[in-house]
Amino acid sequence: MMSSRFIQLSFLAAGLFLFSCNGNEEKSTTEAASTDSSGTTGTTTVMDPPSTITTTPQGMLMVKHKVANFSKWKASYDAHDSMRVAGGMHNYVIGRGVDDSNMVLVAVKTDDMAKAKAFAADPSLKAAMQKGGVSGKPSFSFLNATFQDTVVINSAIRSMTTFTVKDWDGWQKGFAEGKQERIDNGITDRVFGHDADDNKKIMLVTALIDTAKAYAYWKSDMLKKRRAASGVTSTPDRFEFRIVQRY
Repeated sequence: MMSSRFIQLSFLAAGLFLFSCNGNEEKSTTEAASTDSSGTTGTTTVMDPPSTITTTPQGMLMVKHKVANFSKWKASYDAHDSMRVAGGMHNYVIGRGVDDSNMVLVAVKTDDMAKAKAFAADPSLKAAMQKGGVSGKPSFSFLNATFQDTVVINSAIRSMTTFTVKDWDGWQKGFAEGKQERIDNGITDRVFGHDADDNKKIMLVTALIDTAKAYAYWKSDMLKKRRAASGVTSTPDRFEFRIVQRY
């Protein structure tokens, strides 16, 4: 009788031990143990880092013009910030040309594209630009940005390229297929989208991680084939600039 009870208790203890081990093993797959300075052990949950990619459409106004003196122009630009805020615009990026540092690119984000267009046509803006030393006729681009990558990178050199395509969706597909090819040639995507009124007019901003590779790629048959396959119908107009301020 005693022997029988001993065997039953042994099996019960073994079952409890196995159940306890399995429970601990399953728990370890979802939690990580940590010990604080007091020696108390607890658990922490590991979270994935937030994505730096934004695909929610964002209205932008891009202005490119030449200035007589960058410092004088920048002071005038800062002094008229209230004009932009009143028009629903928010400072984003200021860049200076790689080949001509007095060629300036201004990018602002817009809450209302109609207000942005009215702002660009306002005579007071023209007067403010002239006061700030802007020479020649500025170019205005109204962009519906459908892709942005906000990850921080080491290079401040950017290329802004504009061109036309047969079809927006077809171009996006072909462009996506060439992503690794661009990376291999020192180029990473930063922003792209289309004209606010015409989705066949494309604007693309890329970062140049390796300028030597990027320049060679721009001249290559590889890129010509890539453009043809994605439906590009015009010779790209490219402007290289260095970011001098990011808001």
